[in-house]
Amino acid sequence: MKVTVVGAGAVGASCAEYIAIKDFASEVVLLDIKEGYAEGKAMDLMQTASLNGFDTKITGITNDYSKTAGSNIAVITSGVPRKPGMTREELIGINAGIVKTVSSNLLEHSPNAILIVVSNPMDTMTYLVHKSTNLPKNKIIGMGGALDSARFKYRLAEALEAPISDIDGMVIGGHSDTGMVPLASHATRNSINVTEFLTEERLSQVVEDTKVGGATLTKLLGTSAWYAPGAAVSSLVQAIACDQKKMFPCSTYLEGEYGLEDICIGVPVLLGKNGIEEIVNVPLSEAEKNKMKESAAGVSKTNGLLEL
Repeated sequence: MKVTVVGAGAVGASCAEYIAIKDFASEVVLLDIKEGYAEGKAMDLMQTASLNGFDTKITGITNDYSKTAGSNIAVITSGVPRKPGMTREELIGINAGIVKTVSSNLLEHSPNAILIVVSNPMDTMTYLVHKSTNLPKNKIIGMGGALDSARFKYRLAEALEAPISDIDGMVIGGHSDTGMVPLASHATRNSINVTEFLTEERLSQVVEDTKVGGATLTKLLGTSAWYAPGAAVSSLVQAIACDQKKMFPCSTYLEGEYGLEDICIGVPVLLGKNGIEEIVNVPLSEAEKNKMKESAAGVSKTNGLLEL
């Protein structure tokens, strides 16, 4: 199992670290355009192998895609990260060109690879990869919902003063501050709906805090977060590599599912060795359906800025 991570910045390096620590891949290739940067990150990470007990080989490469040949899974994190006050959508002009070039280079050397898109605006970048490559849609996955759901569960556990292992919840819709649709109606504490424990006002606050989860961290850190995004990516990669058939909300190309057409947006999917094995239909309340439509309209508007 060979996994390539393009972009050795904070998110890419965290992603490589978590994949290595889980020890399910034989090799992780970390690639960056900055001379020596990926090599340095890889060496630093390899020096933790005996301490963290993993045997995954991590290789750093400067812009030589031939070294990524034969990758089973490739993760695209490259692009410009958010700065305070910047929306994910504002990154489109810069990141679209980068993502298109990266995906083309990856597939030249690994035509059968499954691609996971992390670069923002994520849903639109996933759509761009779908439109600019010949890959079947099950092999193009946008990482957003897995991260947003983790942030939702964090906020729920905080509100409930409960251990996070007790909490289950999911966020679908667009990966944006306004587009996320946290499914409060399906959120549970140990199988009991959270509405049994939280007031409507407190639950609404949890939902709003979840939606601005990334912006909150960007304001605090001065740049995008990296630990949780890296962990989210590694969970998707592991589900595919180990054929777990695990359910995650991911951005995928829809052809009528959830009443949506010609769009990549977050919905629940089962991940296995073929990438997206199945799109799962979850019953939504009328309010959630309306929010999903609004979210899709926002994503489509951003898609319209692409030069396809």
